[in-house]
Amino acid sequence: MSQIRLYVTTDEAGAGRVLDALSELLGEAPYALATMEIEEKACIWEASVYLEAQEEDALRQVFDAALEIFTPDERPAVEKEIIPEIDWIAKSLEGLKPVRAGRFLVHGAHDRERRHTGDIALQIEAGQAFGTGHHGTTSGCLEMIDTVLKAEAPRNALDLGTGTGVLAMAVRKLRPIPVLATDIDAVAVRVARSNARQNGIVSGVDFVTAPGFHNAAFAEHGPFDLVIANILARPLMKLAPGVRANLAPGGSVILSGILETQRWKVLAAYNAQGIRHVRTYWREGWVTLLLKG
Repeated sequence: MSQIRLYVTTDEAGAGRVLDALSELLGEAPYALATMEIEEKACIWEASVYLEAQEEDALRQVFDAALEIFTPDERPAVEKEIIPEIDWIAKSLEGLKPVRAGRFLVHGAHDRERRHTGDIALQIEAGQAFGTGHHGTTSGCLEMIDTVLKAEAPRNALDLGTGTGVLAMAVRKLRPIPVLATDIDAVAVRVARSNARQNGIVSGVDFVTAPGFHNAAFAEHGPFDLVIANILARPLMKLAPGVRANLAPGGSVILSGILETQRWKVLAAYNAQGIRHVRTYWREGWVTLLLKG
């Protein structure tokens, strides 16, 4: 099936507002949303949603509704890009170098020789799930995981919205503790499970397809000493009560997928649940938060 991208061009704040509005309107529907800076000096950004071509009419209506946050004079036009029918994710990542984040080195198979003594290597190939380490949210989470696990000894962990499974694997590489890794997308769960095996992790991580906290696996594995969620700001805010309910007393929470401009909204949602802010890492316009229950 052919894919397309619907997008608008605006400034950084406007792109963040569009992403917030789309996240709220789409809820837990499995669409890929993104913002990116396309012209640094002019501060021009795009906010996008990726979809199958046959879904265009329905998603245009959602996009139009999201743009009601603008006045008629400010409202940007929705544009369309047809995505070539190739493995475009792999194509876009072919030339990317390995990423170092804390003690972790995230690399593809062709860069195995770049591993150094002392590296905690995670081999992730371009594929059908989010999280190769190249995005500021993923690298920020890896650095925060390294920081937390140097200082704490959690008994278990939850990776909510696991994507490629890289964050769940990172925890397991550092500590031999049970990890529950969930995602709304069954394809991502299958990819994550395969990635774990490829990295020598054959036990200790339970990969489960689950939207939000609606699965018996949370009760079976929790409550959790460490919860990691690299999603988007709006879903993270909605998930705050669920995180609180599944967090062990004194547990740590790592959140990312949050634009700098959205930081205070997310913190407010978690503060309301009695989960306090400890630290923020800033990466490429995105933030990774460490909180404590």
